[in-house]
Amino acid sequence: MSALAKKQIKSYLLARIRGGIQLLATLLSNLHLPNFLKGTIFQGSTKQVCVPGLNCYSCPGAAGSCPIGAMQAVVGSSKFKFSYYITGMLIFIGVLLGRFVCGFLCPFGWFQDLLHKIPTKKFSTKKLSGLRYLKYLILVVMVFLLPALVVNVVGMGNPFFCKYLCPQGVLEGAIPLSLASTSIRSALGSLFAWKSCVLAAVIILSILFYRPFCKWICPLGAFYAWFNRISLLQLQVDQSKCISCGKCGRVCKMDVAVPQTPNHNECIRCGACITACPTQAIHYQYGCKKQKTEETK
Repeated sequence: MSALAKKQIKSYLLARIRGGIQLLATLLSNLHLPNFLKGTIFQGSTKQVCVPGLNCYSCPGAAGSCPIGAMQAVVGSSKFKFSYYITGMLIFIGVLLGRFVCGFLCPFGWFQDLLHKIPTKKFSTKKLSGLRYLKYLILVVMVFLLPALVVNVVGMGNPFFCKYLCPQGVLEGAIPLSLASTSIRSALGSLFAWKSCVLAAVIILSILFYRPFCKWICPLGAFYAWFNRISLLQLQVDQSKCISCGKCGRVCKMDVAVPQTPNHNECIRCGACITACPTQAIHYQYGCKKQKTEETK
């Protein structure tokens, strides 16, 4: 068996077990399950480390910090210059994996996948492709500019995205904490009501459309998307095996033209195209060197 054939088999198996990997990644991001009953937030040393996906710091079980929340905390601080640690970590993950994080390691991405499995009529997002640029605007404005520029008298800014828009904070943080604590329930106000509406909208849209938050809103996905074309993990199409049947494009829920642009910014490396390809022409490739196709050997 050739090295390429082995890669294709491994790629197929990895894509098939994606759901299990997503479950495991969510559990590892939220190891402290007893805290859900206690209504407390874990404050251990691992909270100084960011998990790769979108997972709220205020989640009772969270073992690490959310990279977007950590970035905003630094940007909004009165002594902000530049967060080399957080930015470096995000760049490192982006170079290693690109948006593979979105497809395999993000708890909120998995949550949307589960919602989309609810049996009902589904709608395509191809005609709404222009909305994907919104997440880049949110990244620049709400994560970087507003926390740095809109500050109080002591020079501190608000974490605008986490505070006003992120639905994961309500799902993982506010709701479980309020269920376990009467004092927290009594303190909930208009901001919680607004964020709950945002979460409800994302839930409804996720049932009807595939991953609307990932496609249109998520600033973490926007950051990783910049590295998709240069990350060490890539999708490769063996043109000598491709029969142009179009099955990969039809099963791609991220609206990517797989044979032409397999490493498009919107590709989350979910592997749906790999499992759908009848000739096993698509596979994951890791490393700096591209795998030669049979035509060029």
